[in-house]
Order: sequence, then C-alpha cells, then structure tokens
Amino acid sequence: MSQRIQIFDTTLRDGEQVPGCQLNTEEKLQVAEQLELLGVDIIEAGFPISSPGDFRSVEEIAKLVKNATVCGLTRAKKEDIDAAAAALKHAKRPRIHTGIGSSDVHIQYKFNSTREKIIEQGVWAVKYAKSFVEDVEFFAEDAGRADLAFLAQLTEAVIAAGATVVNLPDTTGYLLPNQMHERISYLFENVSNIHQATISMHNHNDLGLATANTIAGIQAGARQVEVTINGIGERAGNTSLEEVAMILNVHKGLGFETGINPKFLYPTSLMVSNLMGMPVQANKAVVGANAFAHSSGIHQDGFLKHAQNYEIMNPEDVGVPSSAIVLTSRSGRAALRHRLQLLGFAFEKPELDKLYTRFLLMADERKQLNDEDLKELVG
Repeated sequence: MSQRIQIFDTTLRDGEQVPGCQLNTEEKLQVAEQLELLGVDIIEAGFPISSPGDFRSVEEIAKLVKNATVCGLTRAKKEDIDAAAAALKHAKRPRIHTGIGSSDVHIQYKFNSTREKIIEQGVWAVKYAKSFVEDVEFFAEDAGRADLAFLAQLTEAVIAAGATVVNLPDTTGYLLPNQMHERISYLFENVSNIHQATISMHNHNDLGLATANTIAGIQAGARQVEVTINGIGERAGNTSLEEVAMILNVHKGLGFETGINPKFLYPTSLMVSNLMGMPVQANKAVVGANAFAHSSGIHQDGFLKHAQNYEIMNPEDVGVPSSAIVLTSRSGRAALRHRLQLLGFAFEKPELDKLYTRFLLMADERKQLNDEDLKELVG
C-alpha cells in the first residue's frame, strides 16, 4: 500500500517573493481556490506580519479555503506569531509556520547568536504558537548546511515542545541528492522522538537539484514536501509541485502517492504564469510548451507509430490537450504526411517526396511551419 505524501504549496508565499510576481488579494484568492481544486494538502497563504496587504490576503484565504490547511509564516518573534494567529482565526484548519536559522553561518552572521540560544528561541516560538493553534510547523532555516549533530538536537527539542511538522530546508540549494538522503536518514536514526512529527522537505534550485533532493528526502523518510507551481521562488526557484507529483505518479514502484489531481496541473500552471506575468520556460518538465512536443524526424516517426516510444506520460493526464508534432527542417516525411492528413490532404509516395523537398526549403527559411504554411505548400 502506498504511503501518502503531504503537498505543502508555498506559491503564495515563497513563490510570490520573486521580483515582479506580487499578487493582490483577489488574485491570491483565485490561486488559492485553484490550489484546493488541484488537491494540495496545505496552502501557505503568506507572511502576515510583512504588510497589511499580506495580512488581509492570509485572512481572506483562511475564510475561503474549505478542505486544505491554511498556513501563515512567522519568524520566531512574538509580534510575528500574534499576527499569524490573528490572520488565521477564521481558518478551518490553521497552521502557524515558525522557525529560525540552524546553520553556523546563519547563527553567527544573521542572528549574532549561539547554538544554545537558537534552540531556546526555537522552543519558545513553538510553545507560543502552540498556545494559538494545535498545528505548528517549525523550520530550521539553512538546514542543508547545518551541523548534523546540532540539527538533530534542535529537531528533538522543537518536537518535544509540540511541533507537529519539522521543516528542514536546503535554503541555498547546496546539497546533492545523496547528501540529502544521508542527512534525513541521520536524523531518523538520531532523533529519539522524530516519529512524533512529520519531516518536511523545502528545497531551493540554485544548482538545479531541488526536485531530486526532495525525492531523496522522501525516500529517506520525509512525508511532506514544500513546493510551488512552476517551481517559482527566490533566486533560481523552489521545488516544482508538478514535477514531484508526476515523479511519484509515474514511478508507482516507489510506493508513494499524493492527493494531487494531475488533470489540473497544466491549467494551474497557466493561471499562475498569467497572473504573475512570469512565462514558463518552453522546456519545463510536465507543463512547458515543449513538454509534449516532437520536432525531430526520428522522434516524430517513433511517436506516430506508438506514443510510448517517446512519452512516459499522457498529456491529457496533466491537463495538456494533446501532444504536438512541430514541423521544422528536422522533421521527416512521416510527420509531414501526418500533418497533411489532419488538414484533409492525402498524397502517394512520389507526390509526397516532391512535396517534402519543397517543404525542407520552406522550413529552412521559416524555421517552423504552421497549417497555413502547409496549405501554401500544397497550393
């Protein structure tokens, strides 16, 4: 039987930190409604103390969302936690997400503190947040570079204080997948009360390894993943929701499942991209414009014979209307014949060969041919 992985979506908090991608309250409500339709388990709605607008957005999302947990981020400070508790007062399933830095770099240069004081402040924050809500998540920022023995000590202390989830972020996207697996495994072996809380992955993509590190963390025992639509987020972005969801869907042998309805992945991607004005790169996995497009003649011929020659997912399964045969000078006769047949034209081999010669000349000139170009080619 598959184990359930909780999907914690932070598009509206970490994702919205991308320069130029800020949303107003009404836009955030649209996204939150779509995320619930998609099937996410937790929606991190914002950082209530950061601005009056963010406070209002969290408050309104808390009123709107019916099934998912609604979460507000805080630092390990009284005023932050007070603001989050106030913004979440109407939520059916509220969660306060509080925490502090855990690496020596952060402890020394960001907080001018000591390991002992960091544990003390983290424990206090969890207990104070717990006085408002039952569900408290603690983040150990920059856990990817933290001393492992100290990270184990901090994790054990905040769980003892009442944390229901412990988030171990690779905030700088530093780790390799094998290192992530080793770190999470170490914590499961050295934190005595670790099974009293859910361990969560929150990975950044500075080296392009956010998704790989998240899967490694799941395999080592993490049961929550913190992700964003289209992988948006600080610097090079966060772990992509659609990538994790479909990896677990395609690789059923891993033994994990999510509550995500994949048919809503592509529509949700489009919504977030349009509202934030941030285009999705064409070669983006799962939801990019080229994710189900074939332009090489060898690939086109194989795909037309049997789609699974070159596709491990059905486009319809993720909400993409269909695969695409893109006609370029690299396309072969099979692709040209296919596209002509869709337009109602049928040619015997000698005629097709002549057309193909003219097609290549036109494709070299125009780079990519559409249906109107083909009609002109046929005459």
